[in-house]
Amino acid sequence: MIPAAREDIPRARRIVVKVGSSSISGERAGQIVPLVEALAARHGDGTEVVLVSSGAIATGIPHLKLSARPTDLATQQAAAAVGQSLLIHRYQASLNRFGIVAGQVLLTAGDLENPTHRSNAARAMERLLTLRILPIVNENDTVATQEIRFGDNDHLAALVARLVRADLLVLLSDVDGLYTRPPHEPGARLIETVPAGDDLSGVVIGSIGAAGVGTGGASTKVAAAKYAADAGVPVLLASTEHVGDALSGAATGTWFEARGR
Repeated sequence: MIPAAREDIPRARRIVVKVGSSSISGERAGQIVPLVEALAARHGDGTEVVLVSSGAIATGIPHLKLSARPTDLATQQAAAAVGQSLLIHRYQASLNRFGIVAGQVLLTAGDLENPTHRSNAARAMERLLTLRILPIVNENDTVATQEIRFGDNDHLAALVARLVRADLLVLLSDVDGLYTRPPHEPGARLIETVPAGDDLSGVVIGSIGAAGVGTGGASTKVAAAKYAADAGVPVLLASTEHVGDALSGAATGTWFEARGR
């Protein structure tokens, strides 16, 4: 069922959850555990769950003895190659407690632009969900080039939600929703609901997330939320810290109403 409002979230049978690098790397790496607990609770209720997770490059950086995110493509690819396996291992270590198996799915923009590749990806994801595997999706940073990148995993998550015909997309970050202006500025107010088709005129969209770790921001999350909502998938923008509340339908975050599918 496609939720019409926040309180309907527990009735969604197929959900896509996206988490950013700034929420699960560095000092916040420990947030993987409560994130997995929340996903496992929904999985245990019979919900089909897809996780879109950033963090491969950020996870690989310290293992390459680097002090900051690399700027050249080759080193980014090397960091992703090292970090992706470590990231999946961390997720699986947490999922083991619940008897859930993760399936790694790495995609490039070209995969979703090519009809054959897109069909193959959809079929593989469908089969994983049928087998009660929890797909963990990320951009294939090891082979992606600047010309064929998604640009950010918020966009990838919206595309995946549409690809698998999800009932709900949840975009997690280190901020608890969309504000009328950057949340650190005086007078900023949380926007609880964005009606379908709202162009958010008058809203000042600033940055979001930890600088230097991820590639997304408030603008990418809003663009991804509007894309998914226009495709008929409602979206909740919420804090990773409150993921349990978000997936249970509590009054948290910003709800983007969907157009008719």
